[in-house]
Amino acid sequence: MGVTALYGGAFDPPHLGHVALADAARERFGVDRLVVLVNERPAHRLVSASADDRLALARAAFPHDDIRFDPYPRTVELLRAEHFDDPVFVMGADQFRDFLAWSEPDELLERTRIAVATRPGFPRDELDGVLERLDRPERVTFFEIEPNPAASTDVRARVAAGEPFDGLVPPAVARLIGERGLYRP
Repeated sequence: MGVTALYGGAFDPPHLGHVALADAARERFGVDRLVVLVNERPAHRLVSASADDRLALARAAFPHDDIRFDPYPRTVELLRAEHFDDPVFVMGADQFRDFLAWSEPDELLERTRIAVATRPGFPRDELDGVLERLDRPERVTFFEIEPNPAASTDVRARVAAGEPFDGLVPPAVARLIGERGLYRP
């Protein structure tokens, strides 16, 4: 048994920043298994590609990992329903900033550790404010990653404008976007 990292998102599309965050978490937390959870119907954002396309893109970005739909609308439901060895839920600082708005954040911390990736220059006081309001702040670990300019919004905009985007996504993701004609107007 080892550490299982859970990494959820819309992945619309997955980009090199997503891959770098997962790789940094693997190294920092000694991850033996990465479970990439594609939000089939994200609650707080609109998606451009279909759920099946986003699942295929995630499989292309993380070819050696366990990629699947997150069947639950709330993360805590996943952790109630399934067993993961020594789980650590990986997220970016932007997600953690909104963590108190998640469904039952304190129960989530009872069931898993949280690993929050920060970038140099990110306003740490915002994150500390969230941490201070949690019942189990010791279950949260911050780890710094190198800044990555990739963003899903930028990738979609570049594809729609016919601009190059291949340096922002893994090559297999770029191929799949082209083959399926994703993000075109």
